[in-house]
Amino acid sequence: MREMTEAQHEQARQYLSFVVAGTNYGVPILKVKEILQYEELTLVPGTSPSIRGVINVRGAVVPVVDPAVKFGRPASAPTRLTCVLVVEIATSEGSLTLGVLADAVNAVVDPRAEDVEPLPTFGPGVRVDYLAGVGKVDKGFVLLLDLDRVLTASEADLVAQAAALEPSGPTHLEPDSLAVY
Repeated sequence: MREMTEAQHEQARQYLSFVVAGTNYGVPILKVKEILQYEELTLVPGTSPSIRGVINVRGAVVPVVDPAVKFGRPASAPTRLTCVLVVEIATSEGSLTLGVLADAVNAVVDPRAEDVEPLPTFGPGVRVDYLAGVGKVDKGFVLLLDLDRVLTASEADLVAQAAALEPSGPTHLEPDSLAVY
């Protein structure tokens, strides 16, 4: 097995910090493939409410998860700062590429090992099993997500099945396209 270089070790400790429903979260930078400007999503019937739809990323169907809904909060309303983090997670069947809806992206943070606290016992308002820890950054905190646990295998299966059945064509009807007889 190949050993990691010092630069790879440093990257493994870095997190991309972003905001969802007023809370700062972080995901390992090595899991982030790209950051896309938000564009309208294609709705897929029959998926979990936290799956807001799918996007086309260079010909691949990528499900987009709204962490706000996943964490029991109201759905995020897109703004000019809204973006989609395209990440790769590990599932029981291998890896899966998905989008994570973010209200805004903050920065890459590099908390030292001593600045990452274990999960609090009182709970931070999200399912504790989704978190890898709490990072102290400057004067605040970043909830460090365990992305491999955020999307369950059953949700991934639903997205894959629904995307395969999705007809090509408009995802919604514009009022001007409706004919009245």
